[in-house]
Amino acid sequence: QVHLVESGGGWVQAGGSLRLSCAVSGRTTFSGYVMGWFRQAPGKEREFVAAMRWSGGSTYYADSVKGRFTISRDNAENTVYLQMNNMKPEDTAVYSCAANNGIQYRLAGLYDYWGQGTQVTVSS
Repeated sequence: QVHLVESGGGWVQAGGSLRLSCAVSGRTTFSGYVMGWFRQAPGKEREFVAAMRWSGGSTYYADSVKGRFTISRDNAENTVYLQMNNMKPEDTAVYSCAANNGIQYRLAGLYDYWGQGTQVTVSS
């Protein structure tokens, strides 16, 4: 079974930056997987943030984070990253990484594996 462990959450001032990591294990290769980042704030639905195919070639972003967030991965370390720049208070949420062995990327309900999440808080 695929296991995902997030790290890197914390507190940051508006306009600052934070980098989240997602360590992935449980398979000899993830070349057929889609990796995604989602977030959920209190009282709100879980929302899509960013995703990419492990093999590369395509990245996808929610409109709210385009130009500010970047998803990437280190194949040798089996780690997915979410670089968050110019952060805003509305970015405050629990961020989770997820893995999908299909080809879809935006629908949370179709992802197969999830990490526990890491809290990100942006102060104004």
